[in-house]
Amino acid sequence: MDMDSFLQKNKLAEGDIIELKKGGELLKGTIVPSSDPAILVLKLNSGYNVGVKVDEIKEAKKLGTGKAVGKVKPVLPKAKQGLPKISLIHTGGTIAARVDYARGAVSWHTTPEDMLSMYPELFEICNPSAVLLKSMASEDYRFEHFEAMAEAIEKEISQGADGIILSTGTDNLAVASAALAFIFESIPVPVIIVGSQRSSDRGSSDAFMNLICAASFITKSDFAGIAICMHDSTQDDKCAILPACKTKKLHTSRRDAFKAVNDKPIAKVDFKTGEIEFIKKDFLKRDEKRRIVAKPKMEEKTGFLKVNVNMQPEQIELFKGFKGLVIEGTGLGHMPLDTTDEITEVHKKIKSALQKLIDSGCIVVMTSTCLFGRVQMHVYSKQVELTKMGVLSGEDMLPETAFVKLAWLLGNYKKEEAEKLVGQNLRGEISERTEIDEFEVEQNAGN
Repeated sequence: MDMDSFLQKNKLAEGDIIELKKGGELLKGTIVPSSDPAILVLKLNSGYNVGVKVDEIKEAKKLGTGKAVGKVKPVLPKAKQGLPKISLIHTGGTIAARVDYARGAVSWHTTPEDMLSMYPELFEICNPSAVLLKSMASEDYRFEHFEAMAEAIEKEISQGADGIILSTGTDNLAVASAALAFIFESIPVPVIIVGSQRSSDRGSSDAFMNLICAASFITKSDFAGIAICMHDSTQDDKCAILPACKTKKLHTSRRDAFKAVNDKPIAKVDFKTGEIEFIKKDFLKRDEKRRIVAKPKMEEKTGFLKVNVNMQPEQIELFKGFKGLVIEGTGLGHMPLDTTDEITEVHKKIKSALQKLIDSGCIVVMTSTCLFGRVQMHVYSKQVELTKMGVLSGEDMLPETAFVKLAWLLGNYKKEEAEKLVGQNLRGEISERTEIDEFEVEQNAGN
């Protein structure tokens, strides 16, 4: 019997306080989420968690229902006259999460007031308002969620917001940033995307600093457009303002996980003083008279394929009927096509499947799994062959950026126009040239 069946049979649920017998042992605690369906996890009164095999439980009795603890009562400071108006649009993620210590799991704020009450210092920088758009993990995003974000941003700006802070989960934060950068062809104010690697009630949380630095950047700079604000280092001193289309999450848990790739940060914000150090000079300037132009449509039939050892032609064939495909190739933009022995005969079928896909009208773009450098489609014979087949160069675009760009192009332009635009720099996603000194990531960034 698995845990779900056990809970259903005994009319129990996560959060219930129970007493169970295992052998001659009696255990009391709160049922908390378990990653193993064969294990029931209890949070004991001591604060420790214990796992019990469901099949070893002789008897279970419900004693009560646990109550969440530590929830902040939404008491908001008074707004100050004359301060800029910033709208905080919340879509979910760790930045709005708190540990429910009664259950031993993470839960999310459920109202905009909950969110603002966690950061009263914002009221010293601006007059914030909050909108709860979604409460979801970013790994569940679909193209329509980016459209919903764009609509919410446009609405808040039309209602007088001087800037937008969009909070989201970190796993697809950079992807959302790139998608919004393409969606907004014209925008008068800054839209800064923030996240948090650690929940807001943890001592090591980066949520507070990321939000404060984002608010400081909006109120003290003339920047307009889409950008990311996250920790610049593991220290609580500065945040980096990162380019929307050239940023990648490089670590699962470090607070400085986000880095610009083949590019530099736009600016750095001092957390203590709010001072801004601009690294780039050629950014879009704020202009309240500038009209908002948004094209939120994205083509659903856009695919993403990562080249791997031992590829099969079926991996290509899966994209039959798709209008676009981004390939994350190896090195300069390679994929298995050559037949060098009997074992590699299957590569003929891979090549044939790719050619059929292109001939069907699908736009195929090649990128590289390498973080730094750019795709070169005329160095080796294989890339020349791919070019002749109709594969387009992704230049030095990050694969995820190329993916949302292609989906956006196919959603808003005819195929012929999309083919021309995919290799052009529209939002800073393609560098004119890749400088050697941009191959700089802190030595400990991957540790």
